[in-house]
Amino acid sequence: MAKISLKHKLEYYFLRVLAALIRRLPREQALVLGGRLGLLAGMLLPKRRRLAEENLQRAFPEWSRRKVATLAWANFQHVGTSSADMLRIDLFDTRRGDLQRYFDLDLDEMRKAHDLGRGVIMLSGHFGFWEVGSFPLQQQGYRVDLVAKPMKNPLVDSYFEKMRKTYGHEVLNSRKGARRIVKALQQGDLVAVLLDQHISPPGSIPVDFFGRKAYTTTAITRLAMKYRIPLVPTFCQRLPDHRYKLWTEPMLLLEGEGEQAVAENTQLLTKIIEKTIRKDPRQWFWMHKRWRVPEQ
Repeated sequence: MAKISLKHKLEYYFLRVLAALIRRLPREQALVLGGRLGLLAGMLLPKRRRLAEENLQRAFPEWSRRKVATLAWANFQHVGTSSADMLRIDLFDTRRGDLQRYFDLDLDEMRKAHDLGRGVIMLSGHFGFWEVGSFPLQQQGYRVDLVAKPMKNPLVDSYFEKMRKTYGHEVLNSRKGARRIVKALQQGDLVAVLLDQHISPPGSIPVDFFGRKAYTTTAITRLAMKYRIPLVPTFCQRLPDHRYKLWTEPMLLLEGEGEQAVAENTQLLTKIIEKTIRKDPRQWFWMHKRWRVPEQ
């Protein structure tokens, strides 16, 4: 484990106190509180809020400044709500009927891909509440391995890794997990990948994302092409009543050879994610630095 600083400890203690409060509340109250804390974060972090507004304005140049500002605040509220649900993600219980109560499922494409016997790469992004899909998928008999980048705070990282493993899944380090990813796929697991995060080159290429170039990993594209692994776009959108719509889109078997095919397929996967975000822009993570390719 990395060296633990005083700042790490203070952040961790704050997280545990907040989690204790969130977990004692009924789910609806906890999520409302989370949304309000998200709005508070928007006030306390003006640089992040301005970054979200800038990203939204450049992604949707036809929008008015007022609409952009409104969506940015809604985005902070959404992230706060998702954070609250993450702190209690292990509390979903099939004995109470939580699967039927909180989820609308459309997993036909996942079943088709899984039946090929090669494992499945779940293509997704930071849209909706991407963490929650492990619960309904486990209830459908699938084993899901999550590819994630370690957090800077090792104590917080360890806490959330434990939460992510609640339903019997593994967390694969995105920085050094290639062999484990291949092994998981060979075992017939679903491997969940969030393709919409910045990865510095080498190992990434700039692709178009909302009209701007963004560095995107090619590792998943290369893996799917080399081993003929089916990719299934999978997304989980929060509904107005705090339920979730979890759906899969048509399975992809990437074709082609060489670097040109890698670039075209990576662009294809990125466009699928962008199309989903456009359905409800409030539910993507606009407050992070996704676009880091120097502009000409």
